[in-house]
Amino acid sequence: MNYAKLAFTEAIKKLQQAYGSRSNYEKMERFSDQEGLSPRETKLIEGRNSFYMASHGANDFPYIQHRGGPTGFLKVLNSQTLGFLDFSGNKQYITVGNAQTNNKVALILVDYPARARLKIYAELEVLSLEENPELTARLSLPDYKHRPERVILLHIKAFDWNCPQHLTPRFTQEEIEKAFAPQFEYIQYLEAEVKRLRDNQKN
Repeated sequence: MNYAKLAFTEAIKKLQQAYGSRSNYEKMERFSDQEGLSPRETKLIEGRNSFYMASHGANDFPYIQHRGGPTGFLKVLNSQTLGFLDFSGNKQYITVGNAQTNNKVALILVDYPARARLKIYAELEVLSLEENPELTARLSLPDYKHRPERVILLHIKAFDWNCPQHLTPRFTQEEIEKAFAPQFEYIQYLEAEVKRLRDNQKN
């Protein structure tokens, strides 16, 4: 897998040359071969509750879709394959329809608190739930109350990390509650102590 070789077309290389970044990216093309996802990429992927996926339609326009679910709904099946259950939504089927004529997609996954972005090129494969019961079970989310319609596999062709520049940290409600849990517990302790002292004074 070499993201630079796949991403940098001749037109892009000419722009890099014109703006002075070509020498660095030329080295990247020579030395960035990777066999598959490492534990670092796996950790980021499995910790996400959303990602963005771009496909390309027969109308020659790209389409970007936001995919969301419980943390870990996008699963790493092996070092070169991701999978998730496609749940019923607005029933436009644009991404799935685009894949019938062009199954190449691009993903952006963002860890906002850590200011980290992972870019992935992949080929999308659609499978039926009924014909793939073991895979469906592996991707299932028992506590998520939405109806799955199909299995989506993403066969990774290349990936790369983005720099954190211009990425503003954001935190979910769950992350904020976890971070402030010790303070909340201490406040509860203080309130209980104040109540105990007041009760002692009354007695």
